Amino acid sequence: MPKQIKKQQKNIGTHIVRSLTNISVAWMQTQDMFVSDKVFPVIPVQKQADSYFIYTRADWFRDEMADRAAGTESNGTEYGVESADPYYCKKKSLHYDITEEERANSDDPLAPDTDATEFLTQKGMLHKEVRWADKFFKVNVWATDVQGVATTPGANEVLSWADLVNANPIDDIQTYIITVAGLTGKKPNTLVLASDTFKAVKNNEVVLDRIKYTQRGVVTTDILASLFEVQNVYVAWGVVNSAAKGETESTGFIMSGGALLLYVEKSPGLRKPSAGYTFAWTGLLGAGAFGNRIRKIPMPNLGEGTERIEIDNAFDHKVIADDLGVFFYDLLVTA
Repeated sequence: MPKQIKKQQKNIGTHIVRSLTNISVAWMQTQDMFVSDKVFPVIPVQKQADSYFIYTRADWFRDEMADRAAGTESNGTEYGVESADPYYCKKKSLHYDITEEERANSDDPLAPDTDATEFLTQKGMLHKEVRWADKFFKVNVWATDVQGVATTPGANEVLSWADLVNANPIDDIQTYIITVAGLTGKKPNTLVLASDTFKAVKNNEVVLDRIKYTQRGVVTTDILASLFEVQNVYVAWGVVNSAAKGETESTGFIMSGGALLLYVEKSPGLRKPSAGYTFAWTGLLGAGAFGNRIRKIPMPNLGEGTERIEIDNAFDHKVIADDLGVFFYDLLVTA
């Protein structure tokens, strides 16, 4: 049960201090702060676990057409295909119990059912974002990792974007767009920036010089998409408290100091590669399009009138083609 706001009966002149009924303070992060449901397509699946097929890329890119003399057979070819590691939409759950006493003693504007539903919805979005970052936004996941260095970058290194004068994020991103396209035949179309990385890019002199005659020099994600020659730029603003219950709060951004360049297939289907997908188990009874559901369950064993608000999430963030992603890390390192 949440800590109840005590009614104040202190007199201030002829006014008695009470709880306001048109305002309260809750710490909600809106959905636009998170990137986990934006970057990769969500694939609804009826089974909790299953597999899919991967064609051998090298076979598709090999030029095998040959001269053919009259009366002879054409040159033959073949392609390889294999079953990928299966996805598994592991179910995660959380609940909040509302007692008869809590409902009876809640002052306006407290609304236990609404509060519990919003609270659990927030927890579900937060968990998905944390899992997304842990799965994708780190080194040793993608085929190419690029490190930021304070001076003299070498192979698979870039000058730290904290150097607002000398660093060139536009050239860095376009260099690795060419790298991925030359390897895979797919031009990366999506860039995910941590919030502190976004701040550095916004204040970079090369970027500011490119846009000084547009929209009063205001750097937006749409403008960055145009500069970087990608379709979408997403900024990760989500924060998480990493401290356990009862410990001193330790809140910070879920993602920091990095950037992730990807080719993402926006219309997934047969023979369409993508850096990643999110599989959502919609076959779970009552589940929505993102593999989530919220239920109200009577809990008379916990007391007359007690009801449980419970959320289930069933999804799997999965790397599909690691060579369609480039992760930039230590981008804000300083000497």
